[in-house]
Amino acid sequence: MSILRVKKDDIIFNEGTYSDCAFIIERGRFEVSRKNPDGTSSVLGVLKTGDIFGEMGLIDGGARSATVKALEDGAISVLSRESFEGLAERNPQALIPLLKVLTTRLRNTIQKTVAA
Repeated sequence: MSILRVKKDDIIFNEGTYSDCAFIIERGRFEVSRKNPDGTSSVLGVLKTGDIFGEMGLIDGGARSATVKALEDGAISVLSRESFEGLAERNPQALIPLLKVLTTRLRNTIQKTVAA
């Protein structure tokens, strides 16, 4: 994995762009937002050190579902699809934290959908 240093207000990726990697926050805070049908944006959350984002791209290679922006100077580790697949082959147990993140986010989405 490589480390990417980011500055406040850097856009890590935009909603709708191609995805081929995930990021683990080493330092800093990052805003996750999504465009509304009327063109405005809604903040979905703020991620901090130790959190992961962009993980769906590792699994399905689909378009990014949100935009991620640095709220302050920071550093993120870049996990490429190749590294992810190698890790899955060598040490499948290492995928458990990623699966927990996906499950938690899915549960939160379901709760928001039911509440709406």
